[in-house]
Amino acid sequence: MASAPDPFPRPPLDAAALDAALVHPGGMWQRIEVLPEAGSTNTELAGRARRGAPHGSVLVTEHQTAGRGRLGRGFSTPPRAALTFSLLVRPGVPAARLGWLSALMGVAAVDAVRRVPGAGAALKWPNDVIVPEGLRADPGSGDGKLAGILAEADFSSEAAGVVVGIGINVSQDRAELPVDTAVSLRGEGFGDLDRGALLAAVLGGFEELYTVWTAAGGDAEASGLAALYRGMCTTIGRRVRVHLPGERFLEGTATGVDSDARLLVEGPEGERALNVGDVVHVRPGA
Repeated sequence: MASAPDPFPRPPLDAAALDAALVHPGGMWQRIEVLPEAGSTNTELAGRARRGAPHGSVLVTEHQTAGRGRLGRGFSTPPRAALTFSLLVRPGVPAARLGWLSALMGVAAVDAVRRVPGAGAALKWPNDVIVPEGLRADPGSGDGKLAGILAEADFSSEAAGVVVGIGINVSQDRAELPVDTAVSLRGEGFGDLDRGALLAAVLGGFEELYTVWTAAGGDAEASGLAALYRGMCTTIGRRVRVHLPGERFLEGTATGVDSDARLLVEGPEGERALNVGDVVHVRPGA
């Protein structure tokens, strides 16, 4: 007897179709390469950047076995269950403004996820795409992390640049997700699980935002990127408990994100601006 069809099929990405949709003369993307398996797309693409890979390179993997997040946190994804990819850019903007690249990817990803029928997404400072508690399949379960973003700059040689990676959970079930706070599009009941369409939407949005941002010299205010980010960031306006290095904590209200992409927290000793590197975790406060 034939087995029943899988209600949640995991088809492979079609690299030729992605190239046809995204690579065109005068455009940003040079090639969409899909690997069957990779340890970390960020690590692989960073190595290629040092060997002269062109600006606009995109590396996708069907199965990431040694992904890297902030502070060296590792993760893996089941084959064809997530959308994990990295891109290489050489923006030519002041180094102080490069912190906006992960935010730019976050804005592009949230906009792409919101195009999935019925889906909702937002940003948690500094680099997480979330399904907010009020939009969850189980509304009492808190915010769920849908994707993480890691941007890594290397200007040790003229051939290097910035690699921006993201992993979006698409069709994983509960047992396949690494932590209790992680969620997938499938797990939240969203029906359209076309990873190719999602990748095209993220890259299309990234190119549009990046073009305007670099034309403004990396100025997030002038380009409108800062306003878009703030409008999507649910951390702003909430009570937070910030875990700082050395087991120190700061409790207060997140009042905003400044022009340098720093989180502004009003605490007992006044307002403090926090860089990504200053923070271990930001969690809801009492």
